Amino acid sequence: MSIKAEHVTFEYSIGTPFAKKALDDISMEIPEGKFVALIGHTGSGKSTLIQHFNGLIKPTSGRILVDGQDIHAEGVRKADIRKKVGLVFQYPEYQLFEETVEKDIAFGPGNLNLSPEEIDLRVRKAMELVGLDFEEYRHKSPFELSGGQKRRVAIAGVVAMEPKVLILDEPTAGLDPSGRDEILSQLKELHKSYAMTTILVSHSMEDVADLADVIMVMDHGKLVMQDVPKEIFSKVEELEAMGLASPQVTYLVRRLKKEGFDLPDDIIRVNEAAEAIARALQKGGDCK
Repeated sequence: MSIKAEHVTFEYSIGTPFAKKALDDISMEIPEGKFVALIGHTGSGKSTLIQHFNGLIKPTSGRILVDGQDIHAEGVRKADIRKKVGLVFQYPEYQLFEETVEKDIAFGPGNLNLSPEEIDLRVRKAMELVGLDFEEYRHKSPFELSGGQKRRVAIAGVVAMEPKVLILDEPTAGLDPSGRDEILSQLKELHKSYAMTTILVSHSMEDVADLADVIMVMDHGKLVMQDVPKEIFSKVEELEAMGLASPQVTYLVRRLKKEGFDLPDDIIRVNEAAEAIARALQKGGDCK
């Protein structure tokens, strides 16, 4: 199931002195089953754009199509769109409210007129997918958990709705390195297990390089780049001009190449760099 934007423009506070154009003629398509990263400096329009994808915001002009259907067309129920497109906001653990983990994750499926058996199955499956043992955590209060565990409970609550598209806005924000690594590992597993279209908003170029099939770059409300990670991160100077950067390992590889190491130009991941540097050292003669 694809998401398509056609000439989408959005302006806040129209007709007031505070009017501001947050999105400017955005046209793009997110293919089914892909892991797409949306990057851009603060204020570039990323969060505004993703809130259009499930109908939380209506374009000032243009339209959003989900599975070929204009989501703001007459007769289209927003509740049906939000079953298909799940959105996890920044710091989703602030939205936890039930007395147990099980009840919190079951809340969404419980509003879908499902049988108790189906709800139980979905809760178990969602907890497994985010790495939480059902029997160990089901009766615990979500407020007793660590930051990373709370974040996983919140994500499980959206996953239990079984959306076709999962959108995550800075899912590792505020977490310690351990919690961050846990969340990223589970996102990989979720995408692999469900084969769902996944959209990640992130400021971490390392995370984006590791996870994404496609990167879309926003700048001042416009979509200015769209390509595979290696192509996007090869444009170091263009990204820096927008207040962004390539992964840190990209800069290390550039420096090593200047020192005489025979390394490929398109390295964007640490494991790739380690392997390439090891090969260069084995050759010996390729280095000054």
